[in-house]
Amino acid sequence: MIVTLIVLCEVGFWVLLAAGLGLRYLAKMPRTGAAVLLCEPLLEVVLLVVTVLDLRAGAAPDWKHGLAALYIGYTLAFGHYTVRWLDGHARHRLGGGPPPVKPPRFGAARARHEVRLWLRTVAGAAVAAALLQAGVWYVGDPGRTASLTSWQAVAGRVVLIHGLIALSYVLWPKKPKRGADGGGVQGPAAPADAEDAGRRMVAARPAGRPERTLAAPAEGPSSSATTTFLRHTGSSRRPPRTPHGT
Repeated sequence: MIVTLIVLCEVGFWVLLAAGLGLRYLAKMPRTGAAVLLCEPLLEVVLLVVTVLDLRAGAAPDWKHGLAALYIGYTLAFGHYTVRWLDGHARHRLGGGPPPVKPPRFGAARARHEVRLWLRTVAGAAVAAALLQAGVWYVGDPGRTASLTSWQAVAGRVVLIHGLIALSYVLWPKKPKRGADGGGVQGPAAPADAEDAGRRMVAARPAGRPERTLAAPAEGPSSSATTTFLRHTGSSRRPPRTPHGT
């Protein structure tokens, strides 16, 4: 019965969430939609009460009660965060509001985001461990509560694993890939300056091909005649060019 109730609570969470967002942005009834969303914590209360009554009726504590405690802790820690995240997307897509702010992806901002999520996991695990400990005290028989204490260890391992993931973002911050800011596949990068462009052209020239240079014009008869003419006349005007050999 506990497992069935956990499944029903999860289904009820999403049904209430969809109904509340639909009333807020499709039916234009924001107050009614908010009231429906506020009913979601009642699901965890119902699950907690049924779990306690099941133990009180003499049921042996087992993995189902531990799973119920973890579920309650998780929904208390991440339920509001999930509702707020989906509400931002519904406001944008259904209500014509601004697009929701995306979580950071790189650097120290991403590390802080991951640490905040880890703190939510710590809070959820603390709630679950407290509920499990309350169940241990309520039963009062260490021989029957081994399953509950094992679930406390599960909550601790979840905190440890998530903590290591968050710590990896702190020690090795994620960096954007080169060219990621362009939003698509980019072509070869343009040269930074003329010198870099020259180096690229020289490197691309086939091996064995001589490099073209601009040689200074040879001094022939026409140039000698021009020099003599300018020296004797003192004119700065260049005479007509005569063909070679005349």
